[in-house]
Amino acid sequence: MNNHDCGQFENTVGLSRRETLQRFGMGLGSLALASITGNESQAARGGVLKNLHHPVKAKRIIYMFQSGGPSQLDLFDHKPTLNQRHGEELPEEVRKGQRLTAMSGNQASLPLAGSPFEFTPHGDSGNVMSSVLPHTSKIADELCIVRSMYTEAINHGPAVTYLQTGSQFPGRPSMGAWLDYGLGTENENLPAFVVLVTKGKGGQPLLTRLWGSGFLPSKFQGVRFRSGADPVLYLSNPSGVDIDSRRMMLNRLRQLHELQLEKNADPVIENRIAQYEMAFKMQSSIPEATDFSDEPEHTFELYGEGAKNPGSYPANCLLARRLAERGVRFIQLYHPGWDQHGGLKGGLSNQCKETDQASAALVQDLKQRGLLEDTLVIWGGEFGRTNYCQGKLNGDNFGRDHHPRCFSLWMAGGGIKPGVTYGETDEFGYNVADKGVHVHDFHATILRLLGIDHEQLTYRYQGRRFRLTDVHGQVIHDILS
Repeated sequence: MNNHDCGQFENTVGLSRRETLQRFGMGLGSLALASITGNESQAARGGVLKNLHHPVKAKRIIYMFQSGGPSQLDLFDHKPTLNQRHGEELPEEVRKGQRLTAMSGNQASLPLAGSPFEFTPHGDSGNVMSSVLPHTSKIADELCIVRSMYTEAINHGPAVTYLQTGSQFPGRPSMGAWLDYGLGTENENLPAFVVLVTKGKGGQPLLTRLWGSGFLPSKFQGVRFRSGADPVLYLSNPSGVDIDSRRMMLNRLRQLHELQLEKNADPVIENRIAQYEMAFKMQSSIPEATDFSDEPEHTFELYGEGAKNPGSYPANCLLARRLAERGVRFIQLYHPGWDQHGGLKGGLSNQCKETDQASAALVQDLKQRGLLEDTLVIWGGEFGRTNYCQGKLNGDNFGRDHHPRCFSLWMAGGGIKPGVTYGETDEFGYNVADKGVHVHDFHATILRLLGIDHEQLTYRYQGRRFRLTDVHGQVIHDILS
C-alpha cells in the first residue's frame, strides 16, 4: 500500500486501538465519522490526496454532456471537400476497411454528405463554427475546441460509459466519484458531485451507473437533482416529523452505530452514518441552492427561454452556476437527443436551439462573476458522426451514423488556453490527421488541471490498483494556459 492508495498515514501516538483500526484499517470511513461527531478538520473534509502533484488551475468542473453524439462535421469541423463531393462514394483509401456499425455497415453505398450549414470564423481567435451555434460563436475567444478526439467505442452504451468512467465496461467509478475520493469537498452542506438531467428529453438511456461510485465507497457517487418540489428523492421529512425530531432520531441512530463500531470497525457503517448526516444537512441547503427567486431578470434573459422552468437545460445550466458558487466540486449535466441517424438538418437545429444559448451563457456568467478562471467548463458527447449518409441521400435530407474515429468538443476556463483550436482531421473528416486526443488523454488532462497526476490517484480493488485513466493517458500540455 502507498500514499496514493489511501492518503498519507498520520502520527498514531496516543491513539486507542479503535482509533488506530479506524484510521489504518478503515481509511476514509473514519474521516467521515470524524466530521459527523464534531472532530471536524480540513483533513476530514479533504480527499485521500493530502498533497497535490501540480499547481491547481481548476477547483471545480461543470461538464455539459451532450448524449447521443453531436455531429462535429455540422458544428465545429468544417469540411468543404464534403460539400464539393456531396453524393460521391466514400473512397476506400479513406475508410481503410475500418469498422462500421450494423446500421450502415450493410449499405450498398456510402455517399459523402456535406453539411447543410454555413461555417464562419469568429472573434479574434478565428475559431470556426456553424451557423446553428450563434451564441457559442460569441464566446469563441474563450473556447479551446479540440477537433481530434477519438475513441474505440462505436455504440452509445460503451461510448458514454467510456467518457464518464474511463472504461467501456460498467462497474468503474465515474469521474466525479474519483474527484470526490481524491479531493474531497469544499462544502459541508451539499454533495461534492451533483448530476442534472434535462427533463422530458428522449434519446439514449442515461443509467445511474454513469454517475455511480463503482468499487469506491457509495458516498462518492453523484447525487441527482430533479425538477419539482423535491430535487432529491426521499430527502424531505415525512408528514408529522419536524426538524428537531429528525435531529434527535439521527443522534440516537449515530449512537447505536457507534456501539456497533466498537465491536466491528466497518467502513460500511461509517459511510451509512455519513450519508444520513449529509441528507440532514441537504434538507436546508438544497432548497436554498435551487431557489431562483433571488436571480435578477437579466440573468434569466441571459440563459434564455426555459431558464425559469426547473429541469430544462437552461435552468440546469443556471443551477450549475449556483452550485459552483456554493463549492460543489463536480457538476454533471446530461442533455440527450444528439443522435441524428436521419433528419439531421432539422434535428440538429432543434438540439442547438435547446442548448446553444444556455451553454454560452454559463461561460459568460461564470466569467462576469470571477469564477471562470478556476472553473473548467466542458461541452461534448461520446463520439462523432460519419461523413457519409446513413440510408438514402436526398439532397440535404439525410442522417449520419456513429463515428468513433474523430469527434470534437470544447473546453473553457480552469487553466485551458482560450481562443484556440487543437488537432486536425483529414479533408474528409474521417480520420485524425494530427494531434489525436484519446479518451484517456482527455481525462489525464482534466486531472492535471485539478492538480492531480493521473497515475497517482488510484484505488486498490481485487488485487489491482485502478485509476480513471486505466493504464494509458498523456496530458495534452499544448492546451494548458
